[in-house]
Amino acid sequence: MAKALGIGGVFFKCEDPKKLTAWYEKWLGVPVDPEGYVSFKPATIPPGGYTVWGPFKKATKYFDPSDKPFMINLTVDDLEGALAQVAEGGAEVVGEIEEGEYGRFGWFMDPEGNKVELWMPMGSVSRES
Repeated sequence: MAKALGIGGVFFKCEDPKKLTAWYEKWLGVPVDPEGYVSFKPATIPPGGYTVWGPFKKATKYFDPSDKPFMINLTVDDLEGALAQVAEGGAEVVGEIEEGEYGRFGWFMDPEGNKVELWMPMGSVSRES
């Protein structure tokens, strides 16, 4: 039997792909390639980090306040620093930072209304700013 080995990509529609990609590059340092895509290499994933594929019930409130049927999760090396950067870039930080057995989480709404969850895995060490 053939098996899925991991997440090969996350693709979504937006009003202005170039503008939104440039925003993520500026405010979260995402590595944008010449075609305008972002590729995270395994070497950049911190200890304790991994990729999750997680279907939610249609009625979930977890993606609120976004009205989109998806939420993006990005692994970060400095949760407070990343939230401050995106806020400086015009994003709306939503909710409070939460800590759990998997690490620390924070959320924001990007310029196109997508809810993004930032995750600093358990065992990751925040870099000094």
